[in-house]
Amino acid sequence: MLAALDERLRRCLPDSLLPHCRLGNVGAGKLVYLVDAPVWGAKLRQHADALLDAATAAGFQAGAFTVKVVPPLPSGPDLAAPKPLSQATRDALRTTAESVADPELRAQLLRLASLA
Repeated sequence: MLAALDERLRRCLPDSLLPHCRLGNVGAGKLVYLVDAPVWGAKLRQHADALLDAATAAGFQAGAFTVKVVPPLPSGPDLAAPKPLSQATRDALRTTAESVADPELRAQLLRLASLA
């Protein structure tokens, strides 16, 4: 429902705003929009009346408008697959496992050492 309303309300916005904002919540008579930087929040607020009117036309009685700045989700090299453990790291984990008295910790260390 939220995604469908967001899609409908986006028609009221200029193309330059679309990649920087999304409808985060609707309820208790309020639209809550999420933006990725304060500058986009300021630009979005200029369209508050049009968004509230469009929400009312869609059947949601919204009389208030809130904008929250939320950092964008990370992308790129930070989300790359983790590198495999080096042989030296695996050996260190096995050596540490041999010196630990706790059997659960030993098992976990050996499990980590066995990861390729």
